Amino acid sequence: MTLLGGAAAAWPMSARAQTPDPIPCQLGPSPHQKGPLVWMDMDQIELDAAYDQRFYAPMGDQIQKRVASNSNAVRARLGEPLRLSYGPSELEKLDVYRARKPNAPIFLFVHGGSWRGGSARNTAYSAEMFVNAGSNFIAIDFIDINQAGGDLRPMAAQVRSAIAWTYKNAASFGADANRLYIGGRSSGAHLTAVALVTDWERDHGVPADVVKGGICSSGMYDLKPVRISKRSSFVRFTDEMEQAMSPQRHLNQLRAPVIVTYGTNETPEFQRQARDFAAAAKAAGKSVELIEAPNYNHYEMGESYGNPYGPSGRAALALMQLPILG
Repeated sequence: MTLLGGAAAAWPMSARAQTPDPIPCQLGPSPHQKGPLVWMDMDQIELDAAYDQRFYAPMGDQIQKRVASNSNAVRARLGEPLRLSYGPSELEKLDVYRARKPNAPIFLFVHGGSWRGGSARNTAYSAEMFVNAGSNFIAIDFIDINQAGGDLRPMAAQVRSAIAWTYKNAASFGADANRLYIGGRSSGAHLTAVALVTDWERDHGVPADVVKGGICSSGMYDLKPVRISKRSSFVRFTDEMEQAMSPQRHLNQLRAPVIVTYGTNETPEFQRQARDFAAAAKAAGKSVELIEAPNYNHYEMGESYGNPYGPSGRAALALMQLPILG
């Protein structure tokens, strides 16, 4: 028995000693011969990877699945949202998770998804934090880039329409129209920034200060490098679209305070875009705060909208002057 026990004990130790260490994930583009520079110090392969989150967040698909399952769990606790139309098409709808008290502020969220995906339903993961803090939470749906024929402008138009509709109809679901805040992540942060530089009086007949504050997490704010990246395979860029959809070029229209957040594990371009946007807004004399979140990747930054102690969630509550714990 002693011999068998000794052999049994020795065998797994020997097996463990022979097991190789795990291979680290490759972050960024694969090693390659450097090609001609196309943007700053990047060749085409590097620039394409800098606008493709999969190269810097290899667990991104798993995080997105977790966000979806967390959204299901939140709906199970809060109940199904009010599903309301803000425009004439079937896609122009929004989900309202109502605050527990009347005349509460509103946080309107613009989902991400590379302009190609995402949904209001899978954004419910953030609703519980806002509702518990004393706010209404609204998640909007809008067309994707394929449905828009490769043009970003119809997408931005629907986001703007949803914001204006929310202001005009807030009283119908017991919310305070004069405390309307907006935020988004990734491509939704881009569309949020576009909305923040809107001429609201001229284009939508609502007050110029209809939006009281915005938070842009991990977005793109000048589309020049995006246009020469692989994203041009599904976005039909033109000079006019690049100009109109680059919010960094229209900061004269920025009236609301804005918080810009990004993670240090994001792609180099998404980090630079955040820093440059915040710096440009500050140089223009605007109210802006830049938050760098150490050790967060792109998808984790979005997920943190549902966490009062995470970078995006904490920033949103601070922007709205709401408590971390309701």
